[in-house]
Amino acid sequence: MSISSQAELLGMQKASEAVAVTLRKMREYARPGMSTAELDAYGFALLEAFGARSAPKLTYDFPGYTCISVNNEIAHGIPSRKTILQDGDLVNVDVSAELDGFWADNGGSFVLGEDRHQHQKLVDASRSILQTAIMHIRDGVKINVIGGLIEAEARKRGYRVIKNLNGHGIGRGLHEAPHSIANYYDKHNRAKFRKNLVVAIETFISTRTDWAYENGDGWTLASRDGSFVAQHEHTIVVTDGLPVILTKENGIWE
Repeated sequence: MSISSQAELLGMQKASEAVAVTLRKMREYARPGMSTAELDAYGFALLEAFGARSAPKLTYDFPGYTCISVNNEIAHGIPSRKTILQDGDLVNVDVSAELDGFWADNGGSFVLGEDRHQHQKLVDASRSILQTAIMHIRDGVKINVIGGLIEAEARKRGYRVIKNLNGHGIGRGLHEAPHSIANYYDKHNRAKFRKNLVVAIETFISTRTDWAYENGDGWTLASRDGSFVAQHEHTIVVTDGLPVILTKENGIWE
């Protein structure tokens, strides 16, 4: 969507607050020995307290309220009573929701407990690259330029990007135009960011693979070569200067 009034901006701010607070509190609540289903149920309760509804549930009838991906899972992980979190796991929580007709999306990877498997460097890279990308977005900037920037920053750190997962427009629905804000330079995408446009910007930073594969459950995307991937995502409003980061709670980058 494109913001056209103060009321629309306020609506997006409220929806974004709901997903940002839910993401932060889910991360704080997660602990070794907990199932991802229990963590998802906690997220559902948090969203419900805001009066917000799960976006993947509403849009796709996803079998969970949030997406929780663990270790070699890259995205769209289904919360399960069988998936028990362990100390040192690489965990990604992706929270998107609708509130009073407005939709927002926020995600982040983190290491649970002690960094036993040296994933923190990857997590830090994903977060830092997202910061850099967002700070370069403004009215008139080509979308593929930002994709090229993300890929270049990943390569500087010895990583790759996932090419079949990307950011997207958002606001009155979960996925809106522009439908592809890639993590690499897409020469075929000539679209530009425009002032007041609302978009969800995502990084998918990988240790080796550049592709996410379906794992057979109809939802979860994972690596096939043992790669690990960290993802971070913010919902922003494009301006003619620095963007407004709607999901940056209390000025904290997560």
